[in-house]
Amino acid sequence: MKTLTRWLLLAGALLLVASLYPGVQVTSYGAALIAALVLGLLNTLLRPILVLLTLPVTVLSLGLFLFVINALMFWAAASVLDGLAVTSFGAALIGSLIYSLCGMGIDVIIERLFPETD
Repeated sequence: MKTLTRWLLLAGALLLVASLYPGVQVTSYGAALIAALVLGLLNTLLRPILVLLTLPVTVLSLGLFLFVINALMFWAAASVLDGLAVTSFGAALIGSLIYSLCGMGIDVIIERLFPETD
């Protein structure tokens, strides 16, 4: 139930990103659901490999290169999907920042709704 709720809220966060920033377009809630799933898969499977491969650059930039990796994941999801469109890399960067902030808020909400029991 926790995962399903998080997925639905992240899809809503994608719609929020599209309404706040004109460089990101989402055609429907169904497209947002699929995009949230694809973003989750990319962040789970591909992001750790990219973080490991770019570790020297990340250290030299004091971690700021992680924003570029997040933008690449956002842009990759948009290039694979029909319902999610990003106009440029800058739009992917800003969209991924807004999406990440929403994701952090959603994680706080999920932890309060579904507390860990011992």
